[in-house]
Amino acid sequence: MARTVKKPDERREEIIKAARALFHSKEYDKATMQELMKTLNIAKGTIYHYFSSKEDLLEAVVEDLMDEELKKKETLIEDCRRRNLDAVQSIRALATVDRMAEENEDILDALHQPGNIIVHARQLGRYLTKLAPIYAKVIEEGCEQGLFKTDYPLECAEFLLAGIQFLTDVGFYPWSNEAIARRMAAFPSLLEDLLNAPEGSFDFLIE
Repeated sequence: MARTVKKPDERREEIIKAARALFHSKEYDKATMQELMKTLNIAKGTIYHYFSSKEDLLEAVVEDLMDEELKKKETLIEDCRRRNLDAVQSIRALATVDRMAEENEDILDALHQPGNIIVHARQLGRYLTKLAPIYAKVIEEGCEQGLFKTDYPLECAEFLLAGIQFLTDVGFYPWSNEAIARRMAAFPSLLEDLLNAPEGSFDFLIE
């Protein structure tokens, strides 16, 4: 049987998808590159041509998950616009449908391991860089609708997303449940102040 030759992008994507399935079915620590090679029926040299290590592959898998989530959010916002929802309703939709962490807990937990802290920080920065413009556009629309008032929609989005992520992520620091609860209780009021939004606009964050 003739060997199937795939384009580099196709082969790389195939490896990432297979690794994502493997990390879902088996703990990251217990999964091996050899298992992946066997699943894909590819040589060691092939997989290491694309990924220098299992950690490098984990980063690619997490990046794939994040890109998928970003596409979902972009689609969601377009749907909110078609339904003529205002900016507060759109932010509520964005905030309440994010299930990436819950659905991929087994993979994302690997980022909390000491050896992957750099990967964790780099991927978080990448995610916020791509996610903030989505929120910024909604904030701009809120200003046009008279719901918000700020001259810095992108910076507000970056500040809020980075702050909430860092101050509630026990993977970066072992925050206590009390500390996280205290911050979550304050977020709606802080968000209202930052965006000059009507009182109670973001109470859904603690419902």
